[in-house]
Amino acid sequence: MTITAAADGSSLGNPGPAGWAWFVNDECWHAGGWPQGTNNMGELMAVLDLLRSTEHVADEKLHVLCDSQYVINSITQWMPGWKRRGWKKANGKPVLNADLMRELDVAMEGRDVEFTWVKGHAGHELNEAADNAARAVATAFQQGEPIPEGPGFPGAGNSHAPRTPTQESLF
Repeated sequence: MTITAAADGSSLGNPGPAGWAWFVNDECWHAGGWPQGTNNMGELMAVLDLLRSTEHVADEKLHVLCDSQYVINSITQWMPGWKRRGWKKANGKPVLNADLMRELDVAMEGRDVEFTWVKGHAGHELNEAADNAARAVATAFQQGEPIPEGPGFPGAGNSHAPRTPTQESLF
């Protein structure tokens, strides 16, 4: 069986109040965020949380729909070179969001994951749902309201503490 989920991030101000979410269906989605973060951090965290939330079914193939080519390219193309260079880009500068990238690298180990780019804000049902959930979290942080976290993945604890972005990852 293949698990298909959309993953998305949102930031109001970029950086600003930020949210992330992944969405399989109305009974299977999860969201979170931070008072201050970037859109790319949200995009990366959505994928990371999806990987963590499906660890208990790691033998299932995971198909991730993502509107961020940055995320797809980071994980599928650029990460091996960054690792070889000590998490530095080809120009010698540090990789942005390296903390999340390292965690994604570990979470991807042994997993069968396929990424498909989908155009954002183009009516793709799963992507729109993930986008709406991520934006709702960012808005909740902005307005000081409760965070809509969703039910999570069946059988997963979803007990991962929310990460607070490091200052270096914001810029």
